[in-house]
Amino acid sequence: MSFAELNLISEIQRAITEQGYTEATPIQASAIPAALARRDIMGCAQTGTGKTASFTLPLLQLLAPYANSSPSPARHPVRGLILTPTRELAAQVSESVKNYSKYLQLKSTVVYGGVDMQPQTKTLREGVDILIATPGRLLDHSQQKSVALNQVEILILDEADRMLDMGFLPDIRKIMALLPSKRQTLLFSATFSDDIKKLANQLQQNPQLIEVAKHNAPADLVDHQVYATATSQKRALLTHLIHSRDMKQVLVFLRMKKDCDKLSRELNRDGIKATAIHSDRTQAERELALQEFKEGQTTVLVATDIAARGIDIAELPFVINYELPYTPEDYVHRIGRTGRAGMLGEAISLVSPEEDRLLIEIEKILKRKITRKDTSEFNIEPQPELKSKHQSSYRSNQNPSSESIPSRINSDRIGKSQRTPPSPSIAADGFDFNKPYVPKNTTIESTKPNLPNSIKPNQHQPQAALLGGFLTKSK
Repeated sequence: MSFAELNLISEIQRAITEQGYTEATPIQASAIPAALARRDIMGCAQTGTGKTASFTLPLLQLLAPYANSSPSPARHPVRGLILTPTRELAAQVSESVKNYSKYLQLKSTVVYGGVDMQPQTKTLREGVDILIATPGRLLDHSQQKSVALNQVEILILDEADRMLDMGFLPDIRKIMALLPSKRQTLLFSATFSDDIKKLANQLQQNPQLIEVAKHNAPADLVDHQVYATATSQKRALLTHLIHSRDMKQVLVFLRMKKDCDKLSRELNRDGIKATAIHSDRTQAERELALQEFKEGQTTVLVATDIAARGIDIAELPFVINYELPYTPEDYVHRIGRTGRAGMLGEAISLVSPEEDRLLIEIEKILKRKITRKDTSEFNIEPQPELKSKHQSSYRSNQNPSSESIPSRINSDRIGKSQRTPPSPSIAADGFDFNKPYVPKNTTIESTKPNLPNSIKPNQHQPQAALLGGFLTKSK
């Protein structure tokens, strides 16, 4: 279906055309008419299929009658509220709103944590029609009376499963208490568990469920692969895959923030430009990391599940699960970062024996077995931490060439015959290196200094003389 058939106003149609879009995706073709009819919606579709436009376009059309050029804050109350779980996703949605509202006099802004509140407060007090926010920062502004939500007509929850299922529920309920009870509520996500659906029903009035793909299905354009390997071998295997396949843009997932930092440092030591993105980094650091990754200045972006929400790269070729997620739905979100907008992608998982149970759960949700790749050809052994520049240099000199596998992967594969034998403690002439040095043909007595008669060393303390000291006779 073309966008021209969706009965969108000319200002929005013009903006869509300038963005280069002509045909609506299945989720857009189904959700936009329902949203324009003022229905509450639960929209479920694969990541990368255009969910953002599915709620942004009807939101703009429904609020278009309120568009005006007045500078008065009273003429621009918040009528549309979009909540997202992460800063990156909030920024991405805000960009879409600005692009599609280019020819509408509707004011929009985005607020999230990790940055100074004062500029946000100033913008909010000047009035905005559409507000994109993360829950925590929105509540901060509400407590400071810099924003009022009593005129919100349309509420949108993006990545709704995470909003309701991963610690955001208390904040969501506080925000709901600030909103009018009569409103339109749209929930969009790539996954909806049965429990989340029941919870969502409490927030909506007779919602229309729109699923344009089978439940929790991953993108059809993604090739799934599994490499069975020990945990200690994962970094070596990851390094080899990146080098041997000349990967230029790789998104790597781990579970913990501290592990992201650690792997990023190790990859840089392996000669691979990498950076980490997670919630402990400042917003400026996260934006810089994402920008460098998108521009190709960084080869690997190491991320946690939550931080990766909102990473939208049209032609991202590789997603690698360094660790499998504990929740199979998170696997769907992870691999949804690739295979977007009609482009092919690869989802590679490095699976240790301890993670076999998690892999089984993922295969259940995919309803098929993932292809296992043979790792025996790589002949990769565990790679230890690099202790020092000297040690690293020593290892590389011992094994300077390797055609199929980078030399750093074989850095500690040195046979006993190659190792330098330990230094002997007894020299060939009988000198013991473990004893204090005393020149040949020299006695302890001859090493004593010429001292006055009144000060003579204790003849029973030769060690003191060797150490350069002396003792006086007691009177």
